[in-house]
Amino acid sequence: MILPILALLAMRQDVPPPPKASPAPASTPLPAPAPAPGMVRVALVTGGGRIVLDLEKDRAPVTTANFLRYVDGHRLDGTVFYRTVKVAPRFGFVQFGVQNAPGRVLPPIVHEPSTPTGVTHMDGAISVARLAPGSARGDFTINLGDQPSLDADPTQPGDNAGYAAFGHVVEGLDVVERILDSATSAGGTFKGEMLAEPVRIVSARRVP
Repeated sequence: MILPILALLAMRQDVPPPPKASPAPASTPLPAPAPAPGMVRVALVTGGGRIVLDLEKDRAPVTTANFLRYVDGHRLDGTVFYRTVKVAPRFGFVQFGVQNAPGRVLPPIVHEPSTPTGVTHMDGAISVARLAPGSARGDFTINLGDQPSLDADPTQPGDNAGYAAFGHVVEGLDVVERILDSATSAGGTFKGEMLAEPVRIVSARRVP
């Protein structure tokens, strides 16, 4: 049986309270330095500005390769940031991706939790949305604020595998913050979390 489209994209919302003092982003962000070895750089050009990501091709190879298939196939071009979960100022996550659209979505991938990879849900982390482990496809989230509750925790009961973080923002966190702060609509599958005006992704490309 096919699950409802957006059910596969769910990210849990039991994020912890934000720290009492969150550092303010720089008013004039500097260009990101060159990526470290083992990283792949991707730029998302959006209607709200440019977001640059460094992806962990060595530490999280399965999840990074999945994202790059969407990038290299131009499957993210024309998609949108459609969801914002704001817990507090500059604390929460935004979500974007193909929303199971025919012609864009690829098969699900093996879950790659933070316990073996060491890639955690720190401030600016990009992660892949999922329902059950092994259901992740082509929808992704970007954190604002450190959120260790999204990491795997084998000491917890039930589904304790967390989410598969696979990189982080190196330029454009101010763009992410503006999306987090955007107005939402009352309806939709994620009630009160769907952006009233989704932010279009014009292009997603590797950066040489």
